[in-house]
Amino acid sequence: MDRIYNGMPARELGSEGWHKPWSGGNGGNCIEAMKLADGRVAVRQSADPDGPALIYTHGEIAAFIQGAKSGQADFLLT
Repeated sequence: MDRIYNGMPARELGSEGWHKPWSGGNGGNCIEAMKLADGRVAVRQSADPDGPALIYTHGEIAAFIQGAKSGQADFLLT
């Protein structure tokens, strides 16, 4: 991979290694994540696997997950 950047086409990251940790009973629309070799995390929408990939640092993903666990993202659900 020459260059991994935020918003790149997810297909350029390949089809192997994507996981659906946040899937649910929503008709197959879920978020997929892939841990990159350098420790960053790529996220894509499963219904659009060729669409853009959002690239987050380990620290960004950790802060999001910890914040969501502690209820800081609950406003998104109401």
